[in-house]
Amino acid sequence: MGRSIVPSMWGRIVGTVRVPEPESLTSTVNDRLRANIARLEPPRRSPGIDLARGLAVLGMFAAHLLAVTPLSWTAPDTWLGIVEGRSAITFATLAGVSLGLLTTSSSREALPADAAAPAGSGLERARESITTRAVLIWALGLFLLGLEVPVYVVLPAYGLLLWAGARMVGWSTRALFTAAGAAAVTGPFVVALINAGGPPAPGGFAEMVSFLLGWNYPFVVWIAFVAAGLGAGRFLAHGIARAWLLLGLGAGLAVVGYGLIGPVGNAVVDRYGEALQPGTRLWVLSVLQDFPHSSGVGEAIGSGGFALALVALCVLIGRTPLRWVAWPLRAVGSMPLTAYTAHLIAWWIWMMLAPGSGAQADSLSAFRAADPFWPMTLGIVSGCVAWTLLWGRGPLERLVHYLSETVGHLSGDAGRRPGP
Repeated sequence: MGRSIVPSMWGRIVGTVRVPEPESLTSTVNDRLRANIARLEPPRRSPGIDLARGLAVLGMFAAHLLAVTPLSWTAPDTWLGIVEGRSAITFATLAGVSLGLLTTSSSREALPADAAAPAGSGLERARESITTRAVLIWALGLFLLGLEVPVYVVLPAYGLLLWAGARMVGWSTRALFTAAGAAAVTGPFVVALINAGGPPAPGGFAEMVSFLLGWNYPFVVWIAFVAAGLGAGRFLAHGIARAWLLLGLGAGLAVVGYGLIGPVGNAVVDRYGEALQPGTRLWVLSVLQDFPHSSGVGEAIGSGGFALALVALCVLIGRTPLRWVAWPLRAVGSMPLTAYTAHLIAWWIWMMLAPGSGAQADSLSAFRAADPFWPMTLGIVSGCVAWTLLWGRGPLERLVHYLSETVGHLSGDAGRRPGP
């Protein structure tokens, strides 16, 4: 019997494999770490925007996982209540800010409000990519809603708002702020009229529409935050000095919304309740409220202003050495879709494993009783930091980016294909 060929084949295979020296392996890891740290620095990313997005995500964690006392500005022990409503509104506003920064870099000048981006332009390609991302995020949101975790999942509404934002990327800055103001003032009355009939009947067509539209975050009002964010992104793209102007504008709107408009509606609701007849004077006044998730005029203006001021403040901090202290939060803000989804998946797994947690109210109170906020927050922040250092872009962000770019290339190829 001839000599076995296995040892010789194995020898040839092993001979072609180059085992890296320890010094070479260390150098490769160090290069990767440096590259991934640099990825979160200018000009590739804005540290302040990532910081603001990270704060918004952690604010939503707190709103979901903690029993938060309603906010009273005169009672410091209730100030944690600032996370209610405002975290999600800041998240939506940042969607607009990101669109503003992205499309400003794609097109040197915004188009007039009544003009469409020319086919094949950088702005049009950006719009196609944003639209695809919006659909993917909307679909992910519906999946998370299907898990029946007892929270208001923001992603279906976020996807729809992102889709609407893609339609507005060619608008002028003046048109964006005008649309934001109009939606903030008139949108609450539209929502109040729609909601006047009470919640939709379980299993009916109206409930399905509400589910698909993410009506807990009614786009009629929330489009104001995306439009304002788009305008703010244009501001911030033209220099750090604009951040100070945005900070003052946001703070002023917050004072008007919370200090002048909201208290009028709050007083009416506290005295007469929500069940007021549409069209009456008291009903009109009740719509001015600023309670979290009320979709009142006071909330739209006050919380919208708060979000703009927070974004501006974070942008200013991002230009100082303090941005390195906040680096873990910036890592979370660089992968908000992954972080937000991870905390809902973890909650859902707990619901599957915990006995007697079938009812949503029980799932909410029982999970909060387990004090999950700090373990989950620290775990997700640590995971985001490790992933950012080792692999860069978050896993869901990477998937959405890949799919949106693939669709964009296919669309571009179809557009260039000669006709019959």
